[in-house]
Amino acid sequence: MCWMCDHPGSNIEEYLDLLRRKMLKRGWTVQYVESDRTPFAYTIGLTRYELPELLVTGVSPQRALRILNGVARKCLRDGPPVPGSHIAVPVAPPLEVVEVEHPEAHLYMAIEIFEGDLTAQQLVWSDRCGRWPWASDFNDGLGGQPVLGARGLAS
Repeated sequence: MCWMCDHPGSNIEEYLDLLRRKMLKRGWTVQYVESDRTPFAYTIGLTRYELPELLVTGVSPQRALRILNGVARKCLRDGPPVPGSHIAVPVAPPLEVVEVEHPEAHLYMAIEIFEGDLTAQQLVWSDRCGRWPWASDFNDGLGGQPVLGARGLAS
């Protein structure tokens, strides 16, 4: 259930204040967006370090946290990943980095906090057979992971 639903009588500014406190305490926070079609999650706070925010689609809240927190720590240590590059983190299948073409269409709370001044990268995951969502047999043909930008080619 959403925070606003759990806190009747609250407003969006109170929720944004909560997100800011979480972001300041840890360096970033993760916003999960429930959806009947395709849930997604993204970081809020990496922009403060001049890094792109990170986004992942089609995974559970727990898996999203593991992926985003693992890659966020790696980005703070090593810098931003190059679009098209593959990332290995112990908590996830292989990931490929895709530049998000329209972050304003997905990262609502981050856009509010940073007043629209941010970039984002999607962490695209491979299925259990190592197939990517641009393959017709990805996830045994069931899909479940929209890709929010064009694939880049890492050099």
